[in-house]
Amino acid sequence: MVTNVRFDEKGLVPAIIQDYKTGEVLMLAYMNEESLHKTIETKRTWFYSRSRQELWQKGATSGNDQYVKQLNYDCDEDALLIQVEQVGGACHTGEKSCFYREEDIGESTPFNRSVVSELYNAIEERKTNRKEGSYTNYLFDEGIDKILKKISEEFGEVLIGAKNNDDENLTMEIADLTYHLLVLMVEKGMSVEQVKEELTKRMKGE
Repeated sequence: MVTNVRFDEKGLVPAIIQDYKTGEVLMLAYMNEESLHKTIETKRTWFYSRSRQELWQKGATSGNDQYVKQLNYDCDEDALLIQVEQVGGACHTGEKSCFYREEDIGESTPFNRSVVSELYNAIEERKTNRKEGSYTNYLFDEGIDKILKKISEEFGEVLIGAKNNDDENLTMEIADLTYHLLVLMVEKGMSVEQVKEELTKRMKGE
């Protein structure tokens, strides 16, 4: 039970909902004491609708459920951060995140921080739904020995790039190696989360 959360004068606290796998912010909603307790009890997100003035469970009608993995509150104890496993889209528009619209401020992020998970999902999708001329399909068709051979080749290229002190080439070779390792993981039915869990265990032991 969360006892330290401070609700505002209307009895509400804002809750930021975040994808526990990718870190993507999915939505912002409000909870009162009852919906917070129900969220903790059921491990599903419950919110308070300010317009309808009633509790509502995310996914109850849409099927886009949110399974709670972790709940944090901030230093002032007046805001929640809830990490969830999202089923379907979090936004009522059908988008995965409510924050899908972007304002141009003249800056851009040079990378997508969830790219590894998204690439894994794309490889997994390609294995299920074939595409003519797909290199990924070629690897799956050739089987595990071909995949392992490519990993060995790419690892050698990484070593050469490192020895040559060529950062640009080394970056590309590490990206190639990462892609082929993800192909291997899909082939073996291993998830990105399994590797993250193992790395987390090792971090705790450091």
